[in-house]
Amino acid sequence: MWRHTPKNINGFVGYRTPRSMKNRDTWDFAHIYCGRLWWKIGWMMLVPSVIVNIPFYGSTDDKIGGAGVILVTIQTAILIVSIFPTEKALKNNFDEDGRKK
Repeated sequence: MWRHTPKNINGFVGYRTPRSMKNRDTWDFAHIYCGRLWWKIGWMMLVPSVIVNIPFYGSTDDKIGGAGVILVTIQTAILIVSIFPTEKALKNNFDEDGRKK
């Protein structure tokens, strides 16, 4: 997200919160901040993902699928939680109208 920020502010693609969609500055800032955060989180989640899947190597599809569903649910929750630090960074760097502090 930080390398290829969506060119236009839109409600379909990208980091879309009311604060991030105020103007182009907040839009770009949110994508750069959240994109870097997701990059770091992704690398940190790689190790547990591999460790969780190793014991299921050669197991039935049901067992592998069950482990996968649990893993993806946890990873999705972690990515959703990343909204909080991104919104805090937006609040710390921009006022309520989207002007840089």
